[in-house]
Amino acid sequence: MKVALTGADGMLGHAIQKVFSDTELMPFSLASFDITDLERSVKMLRDTRPDVLIHTAAFTDVDACETDAEKAYRVNGMGARNMAIACEEIRCPILHISSDYVFDGEKETPYNEWDRPNPINHYGISKLLAEQFVSSLTNKFYIVRTSWLYGPNGKNFVDTILRLLAETKELRVVNDQFGSPTFTEDLATAIRQLLGKGYGMYHVTNSGVCSWHECALKIAELKGLQNPIIPVTSAEFKRPARRPTHSAMNNTMLRLEGVPALRHWSEALEQYVKQAR
Repeated sequence: MKVALTGADGMLGHAIQKVFSDTELMPFSLASFDITDLERSVKMLRDTRPDVLIHTAAFTDVDACETDAEKAYRVNGMGARNMAIACEEIRCPILHISSDYVFDGEKETPYNEWDRPNPINHYGISKLLAEQFVSSLTNKFYIVRTSWLYGPNGKNFVDTILRLLAETKELRVVNDQFGSPTFTEDLATAIRQLLGKGYGMYHVTNSGVCSWHECALKIAELKGLQNPIIPVTSAEFKRPARRPTHSAMNNTMLRLEGVPALRHWSEALEQYVKQAR
């Protein structure tokens, strides 16, 4: 299998390279492949002719997206549009990575694939725009929504908490945002299992739901640390971009396709924290 990968230098990109190491992999970094250039995108895929494109490249700094919305729309929205157009020209399937932030978080039970998106920040809007481009410009697509990613080779919440636990005596972490922390290697494994199944929309996260505060407590427990971790509200911990309150997602379509559920978030987190020691 010949696999093209955008965002190969990102956190998920590294995990996909690990999981797909036995394939003919063509990794493209953001620096080497400008996804916002339509002509170049079409030429790159026309020249390489992959069997599938995994599109992970994105502007994922949620707060930076809020202050530079045009960059978010250009990279996340137009970049996905360009990839979809390029894939359609050579009839290559595209697997596009999206986000739980396409939802507003007002639903207090996990979202299904058919629930109506309603993003509340520019990052979420740009990811919804990307979904709309991909699903309208080609019919050979997988859209994979995931959430709260962490893993090696990238900035993430788990690494931040590990660093702060070592540097400070007391942490303050929000306790009113709920979702599913997802290990990049587990996501990459599920993506590999998903390829070849039916096209469409999929939610792919580790199992279970927690708050950021509960996740931080678990990290401290796994490290054997007793640092006080104080729960605070989102209103107290002000950020440029609003976050959804409840953005957990049911992996319904994944289950219906017969792909095994990803392990519980706490089990995956334990493996990662032990590896980080």
